[in-house]
Amino acid sequence: MSTSTTNLFAFDRALPAPFDTLKSKKISVTSTYGDGTISTLCASVIKAVHAVCRCMSGTGEGAVGVIDHRTVAEYKSSAGPDAYHLVVYDSNSGSLMASVYDRATEVLETYVANKAKHDASAILMALFPILMNDEEFSTAFDGYYRQFSAGFPDFDQATRLMAVLCDNAYRRVKDDTCPAHINVTLDKSGNVMRVGQSQLDSGALAPTRVVAGEFTIFAKTGATIIKKAALTVDPVDFVGKYAFHPRTLSPLEQAQVPKLPAWYIIPQEIVEICQHAKATTGKPTQMRNFLLRGPAGTGKTMGAKAIAAGLGLPYKKYTCNANTEIYDLIGQLFPDSAASSTGDAQLDQEREQLKAMGGVSYANVAKLLQLPELDDMDYDPAGVYLALTGQEKPDATSQDCMALVLNRVTEKVQALSKREESRQKAGGQTFTYTQTEFLEALKNGYVVELQEPTTIAQPGVMVGLNSLLEQGGSITLPTGEIIERHPDAVVVVTTNISYEGCRGMNQSIIDRMSLVQDIELPDPEVMVQRAMSVTGATDEYQVSKMVQVVSDMADYCRKNSITDGAVGMRSLLDWIVSAEITGDPYQSALYTVISKATADEADREALISSVLEPIFAPKAHRKTA
Repeated sequence: MSTSTTNLFAFDRALPAPFDTLKSKKISVTSTYGDGTISTLCASVIKAVHAVCRCMSGTGEGAVGVIDHRTVAEYKSSAGPDAYHLVVYDSNSGSLMASVYDRATEVLETYVANKAKHDASAILMALFPILMNDEEFSTAFDGYYRQFSAGFPDFDQATRLMAVLCDNAYRRVKDDTCPAHINVTLDKSGNVMRVGQSQLDSGALAPTRVVAGEFTIFAKTGATIIKKAALTVDPVDFVGKYAFHPRTLSPLEQAQVPKLPAWYIIPQEIVEICQHAKATTGKPTQMRNFLLRGPAGTGKTMGAKAIAAGLGLPYKKYTCNANTEIYDLIGQLFPDSAASSTGDAQLDQEREQLKAMGGVSYANVAKLLQLPELDDMDYDPAGVYLALTGQEKPDATSQDCMALVLNRVTEKVQALSKREESRQKAGGQTFTYTQTEFLEALKNGYVVELQEPTTIAQPGVMVGLNSLLEQGGSITLPTGEIIERHPDAVVVVTTNISYEGCRGMNQSIIDRMSLVQDIELPDPEVMVQRAMSVTGATDEYQVSKMVQVVSDMADYCRKNSITDGAVGMRSLLDWIVSAEITGDPYQSALYTVISKATADEADREALISSVLEPIFAPKAHRKTA
């Protein structure tokens, strides 16, 4: 046998707290791989498990992670404040590398695992990612971590779970016929190959994924622990606290002010937007236009609703698409009845043409008048201005041209809706103007979210709204009414930077945004809190692992230019719900997270092998790995 279980499992050493008060190390439980006898608590396993628990809860130093088929651990030794045991385990060969490291002096010494030296807790900590591939070990650890985090409210249950962990680890290492056998090469001397300084300096042993804790020696990874959010905003101190001035809303308006769900954690970016909007109220330049930009599922729309809640204003939205025209944002005209004569032959002919085109609308009237398109205005505004007015204006802008076109269309629509006085009682043609929520919000001083404007195919559409994005801007409706932007009106533009079909936003629009906030996936601890609140899940450790997978997957897709799918909060929530139904997180991930990330089969396989399986192995493999 290549493994000295005596050196690896310190059964003869005193048990650490809280098990140091037990009269016996023998516990009447057994693991799946046991021979039916009772289990024995092992000091080295307990210390390794506790080291991982402390890393996960943020209450201790050290870390454990994965490189490829190798796992690495920085085990915080009790020998001194700067003493660490560094271990690298190769799951393919079973070989080990380890050193005793003083972080203050950066001196490396030989690591020996035997009765006289070290108890091999650091080695078992390095084996943790491999041990967790087994369903029994994973389930027992999840339960034990809950006991550990809560201060061992059920000590008997904690003892039984730890006994299963000890027996499971021992049997899988000792018995090479075990279906979940872990090959570890450690001879009777306990000597292992040293981790060299050159390997540390070169970064050759830097983990590519952190399972728990924060690496400071193999690499500087930054904290990856799952813990409660350090900074949260109490909804009581946010909702309605940033109102611009006393304002009485009607019952209908009050019903349209968003109510934040209990699970929602208010991001600091949203608080900052509300602070800026309120602080600039009454000043010559008020901050009223904001851009939330980020990947799918990061909470941009929920952020827009939260802004409305913080300001105490009704919330409206308009969702753009590839075919959105400027006229769609302003409103539409609909005939009240069948067309009748206006007494003007040209207008009657135009009416019939418009009927054949699908009715009276801004887009159809513009085509009827053969007015220049948005592309022309965008690329040659001076030429378009000359064609429309007969006057040269070298510094003409797309906005100037759009204003002329809108005026021409409005005049024609108004003319089409007029009737001869003698025909008014005869029921001549009339029209009903339908106002969009976008314009309603600007007119009445609400918060309006403009969703996904970067999907619009025509680049000049948003430019046509520049006048309304200005303070005191106005626009003329088909009815002849001039709409002026209410000083309280807030425009929140939300755009996705990862969906296929999204384009770059026009610079003139970005220039009119008071603040641009890039919204990323929330911090892991926030994602855990939010996901558990939304789904009702109670297994914090499993949700934490799911969050780690989603975060790693988003990072993998970004680094490997996988852009044909989406990875984010929505996928995480679907995965959690599905896993509760199936009882198998791995299987559920395949059709809630992996399938959404990409349609490419090779990329999906890479995500499964590189990101999913190191954390959630398939059940069929957990007993054969």
